[in-house]
Amino acid sequence: MRIIVGLGNPEKEYFKTRHNAGFMAVDALAEKLGLAWEKNKKFSAETAIQNTPFKRGERGVLLILAKPQTFMNDSGRAVQAILKYYKSSPSPDTLTVIHDDLDIELGKYKIAVGSGAAGHNGVQSIIGSLKTKDFQRVRIGIKTEEKEKIGASNFVLKNFNKEETKIINKIIGEITEKIMGEIK
Repeated sequence: MRIIVGLGNPEKEYFKTRHNAGFMAVDALAEKLGLAWEKNKKFSAETAIQNTPFKRGERGVLLILAKPQTFMNDSGRAVQAILKYYKSSPSPDTLTVIHDDLDIELGKYKIAVGSGAAGHNGVQSIIGSLKTKDFQRVRIGIKTEEKEKIGASNFVLKNFNKEETKIINKIIGEITEKIMGEIK
């Protein structure tokens, strides 16, 4: 089983904000896989599920994409509900969380395992709910010079401009290809 969670805020006004880079990435992945999103009240999330094995030679393996609908700061509740329902434990092989990162330049990304939240409230919520840091994180860089001018809180809730949108779409494409390579 593989669970890939994109972090973001669920309301339409946040759709194209920097803080929703995780949602953008799992949306791109769902589109590439031909999966449809469904609201799932028991998880407080939207999910897109591939019920067929996604790795050759494995049986009964599920791929679950999720977008918590709890707002960023309470993302852990949704992730915990998904893991509990599927009787799965967090590990770098089963859980990947994709999120924005203020410390990484726009157009770059990093993959981390077992690291702390580094001030990201969504990641902190997941670590707190699961009581572990033992999962994979794909950290999408959103940092630009503007961050210093307007402060972190305002910066993450601002929409990407036209040029930034091109850059973020390119990096999400790279991340999607990398994940597709891992699950096939």
